[in-house]
Amino acid sequence: MHLTVIAKSPEPGRVKTRLCPPCTAEQAADIAAAALADTMDAIDAIVAEPRWKGLVRRVVLLDGPAGRWIRDGHDVVAQRGDGLGERLANGFADLGAGVIVGMDTPAATWRLGDALDAVSAGRDVIGLASDGGYWVIGLSVTDRRAFSEIPMSASNTGLMQLRRLHELGRPVRMLAMARDLDDIDDLKAHARRGEPGRLGAAARSVIGSLGG
Repeated sequence: MHLTVIAKSPEPGRVKTRLCPPCTAEQAADIAAAALADTMDAIDAIVAEPRWKGLVRRVVLLDGPAGRWIRDGHDVVAQRGDGLGERLANGFADLGAGVIVGMDTPAATWRLGDALDAVSAGRDVIGLASDGGYWVIGLSVTDRRAFSEIPMSASNTGLMQLRRLHELGRPVRMLAMARDLDDIDDLKAHARRGEPGRLGAAARSVIGSLGG
């Protein structure tokens, strides 16, 4: 079983482009790097728990070059495919049963242990995002049909994904909804909440520099 973060390399101009403007490309990359680091911290903590130790493979499903930010113990697997749905389908095909989480919701990643519980018990898992997508998905058995013709980056992506799993007759555990970090309003919300970790600090720093 694997616990995977799907990510883009945190390089200026490659990530968080919807933050620009008002952020610079460098600030957007710093935000992405902070969110990714917090997510990898959470993954490291979960797989170190006695019930998972030695049983869960840590993976970065990566779009872009691997940098020094890759942690020891995290395998790098390249994303394959044109759209997110195809990349998720190929990721599960390459990795097998497990959990894939986005890099934008580190405040919700403490729930990833529940996701592993569900998958290990033969259930799929999904956590919806407040923008209409989803922040985590787990499959107990891989099946490319799970992602076929699901419209990504739409206001109903998460619900359509959940419906597809049900259509395939797969038992599903729902995790709590989380807020993605896509645009400047999301970044301001992270800064206001005073969240701990690298992302909270980076959000407060960037918003402060923008006078907001």
